[in-house]
Amino acid sequence: MRIIWFRVRTALRARGGDKGMSTSEYAMGTIAACAFAAVLYKVVTSEVVATALQSTIEKALDVPF
Repeated sequence: MRIIWFRVRTALRARGGDKGMSTSEYAMGTIAACAFAAVLYKVVTSEVVATALQSTIEKALDVPF
């Protein structure tokens, strides 16, 4: 295990000083996540999805045992 960690650490050092995302990359990722959340919220709260969910739940509750 120690040899594997040494090889990984050596490979990471060899590729440069890149330690992660920069501030602008974090900002773009945050904006993209917020946009995706907004679209998902609109889809889930739409009348079509609400009707489909209600129909599915009603069918599940009306199943005879």
